[in-house]
Amino acid sequence: MHTDDILRLTQWLSPAFPVSSYAYSHGLEAEVVAGRMRDGRDVQEWISAVLVVGAGRSDAILMRAARHGLAELSALGDLALALAGSRERVVETTAQGRALAETLAALGHGDGVARPYPVVLGLAARGLALDDVTVAALYLQSFAAGLVSAAVRFVPLGQAEGQRVLSELQATIAEVASDAALAGLEDIGAAVFGADLAAMIHETLEVRIFRT
Repeated sequence: MHTDDILRLTQWLSPAFPVSSYAYSHGLEAEVVAGRMRDGRDVQEWISAVLVVGAGRSDAILMRAARHGLAELSALGDLALALAGSRERVVETTAQGRALAETLAALGHGDGVARPYPVVLGLAARGLALDDVTVAALYLQSFAAGLVSAAVRFVPLGQAEGQRVLSELQATIAEVASDAALAGLEDIGAAVFGADLAAMIHETLEVRIFRT
């Protein structure tokens, strides 16, 4: 692996990269409002489920497919939208994907075309001398960290507790990354119904801090 490419990918996945990842909670805000997200254990279990049987695994597989050209990018984009279980999930992946494509193009990566987030990231990662497990793991780590950050702000959790949760999720992240690195599009499936319902309920909240 090349250190330059690791630094490049971690820059793209950094909270400082202008895709406004801090503005999205993936439905977690609705769970907090409903009183089902009370402490670090609740947060850890919820994020773990999203990683293993939700958008985490599905998006990692889509990203790999885009990286290796396993299907047309337009078809992968359509599949990503079809997998989004609510209007807000569509907003989440399209808005961040558009911002990612525009910024990457300004840096000389990708083609600048707005597509769902994992498809844009996979296309940009084609030029990185990194193995699929590493790419998937860093993506999933970033995704999980964003959800932990939302929980720290809104549950609320202490900073140390938030980092403990993220540390406890590392084994799950590694396992999902290894699985996604070998999976094909036919292996995509999701069964995280609670998170999907939370994303739908979030659309109806009168007062919201996060966009999703």
